[in-house]
Amino acid sequence: MINRARWRWSAHTATRYGLPLGVLVLSVAFALWWRWGLVVSLPLLAVAAWDFLQREHTLRRNYPLLARFRWIMEDLRPFAQAYVVEGDLEGRPFNHDERSLVYARAKGELDSHPFGTELDVYSDEYEWLAHSMVPNEQAALEWRVDVGSPQCTRPYSAALLNISAMSFGSLSAKAILALNKGAAAGGFYHDTGEGGLSRYHREHGGDLVWEIGSGYFGCRDGWGNFDPAKFADTAQIDQVKMVEIKLSQGAKPGHGGVLPGSKVSAEIAAARGVPQGKDCVSPAAHSTFSTPVELLEWAAQLRELSGGKPVGLKLCVGQPHEVFALVKAMHETGIRVDYIVVDGAEGGTGASPVEFSNRVGSPLREGLVLMRNALVGADLKREIKLAAAGKVHSGAGMAMNFGLGADWCNAARAFMFALGCVQSMRCHEDTCPTGITTQDATRQYGLVVPEKAERVARFQRQTLHGLREMVVAMGLDNPWQITSCHINERLDSARAAPVDEIYGFLEEGALLDDPDATQYARYWRMAQANSFARAN
Repeated sequence: MINRARWRWSAHTATRYGLPLGVLVLSVAFALWWRWGLVVSLPLLAVAAWDFLQREHTLRRNYPLLARFRWIMEDLRPFAQAYVVEGDLEGRPFNHDERSLVYARAKGELDSHPFGTELDVYSDEYEWLAHSMVPNEQAALEWRVDVGSPQCTRPYSAALLNISAMSFGSLSAKAILALNKGAAAGGFYHDTGEGGLSRYHREHGGDLVWEIGSGYFGCRDGWGNFDPAKFADTAQIDQVKMVEIKLSQGAKPGHGGVLPGSKVSAEIAAARGVPQGKDCVSPAAHSTFSTPVELLEWAAQLRELSGGKPVGLKLCVGQPHEVFALVKAMHETGIRVDYIVVDGAEGGTGASPVEFSNRVGSPLREGLVLMRNALVGADLKREIKLAAAGKVHSGAGMAMNFGLGADWCNAARAFMFALGCVQSMRCHEDTCPTGITTQDATRQYGLVVPEKAERVARFQRQTLHGLREMVVAMGLDNPWQITSCHINERLDSARAAPVDEIYGFLEEGALLDDPDATQYARYWRMAQANSFARAN
């Protein structure tokens, strides 16, 4: 502190001897500055000394303190890339235009685009839908799809766009609440993900699809095995409309997972039926079955235990012969699943090893075409519904999935954007800035459930409106009339073709009548109902 008497004396002296007042101000500022200088510089000197003496990082030893700016820039890089460097069409996994479309529709803002497309229409990535000279303005305002094979006694009428699987634990409590409240308001379903059915899923009463993964969370015994009695207790809740067996997911097909014990809170432990504070393991493979026939028998058991509700499969398509083994098993046993969800390798709400997210699993288009051909070729498509999931965020994308054989679509990250996700890529670090993928209560504070729920419902409604406008423009009555011949894709800058000339689309029963005449002949020969292994 500056002595008050000395200050008065200095002012008197300055006045008496005519010293400039500015000199006095500078002297006082200097007296204050050197003290604050020490406050700032001493900690920095301590950090620099620590960097110089530590042995773990070469750059910090060679360039004390300065090297730390590299880590700071690495942390800031995603934000600088997204907001400063990237163009509207350059971001990954969702570019700026794709995210902006979801934000606009969720908020109820204008979602039109001025001055024509920004896409390069002669790029080999360009694709388009064929419109009609006579649009059908009399098309229905909305559609739903009935899910349930003849073996299902309680079919479900599903919306054409629903919330894909995201678990409580991966998502925050407030995110689950907002998603389910939005689903209840909009009349569409909310997939629980494999992390169990929590109290947050049930609070607002939105329709649920209960996903059962290899960890059997919510229906497991003390050793981690499937418990039929516990399953029946939950599956018969009226809010649970369907059951989904998760075989794999697009983000990391064929890979298990571990939720560290430090993240297994009391609420997560209760939802999953695991001990609090202990590592929560999802094995790579199921323990309830090992063959196609055993899988179908278990699906039939689940349908019976649920009281006749639809039971389906979710998978990212991998080895084609395994898909054909499954349809052969259906013909051999007579057992049908009620639906199949194809998850594309471009899906990704679950964090995964880079090798898996970048190089394992079929993209949605190839997986959907293969599954459609397996069901149609084996004359099963009329009984088994087919859903598509993987970067679904617009009506045009949905229309293309319908043209490839889908009966409805699911979306995950698009609904995260509707909640306010900014694609900060912090989902797996528990540091999500928007409170969506974190269990940190302070970070969840900004996520206001009623507001975000309204955005979830509005995004779904506006996207389905976009789908209807595509159907109208194509002159059709409903989206199931969209076929592969309506979708055109560039081969290069000078050539384009309808998708049905690029991928082979089988006629009904083709695999049963003459499999050797199809492009799947060798995979059909490899497939066997009693094993997922290749036949000799």
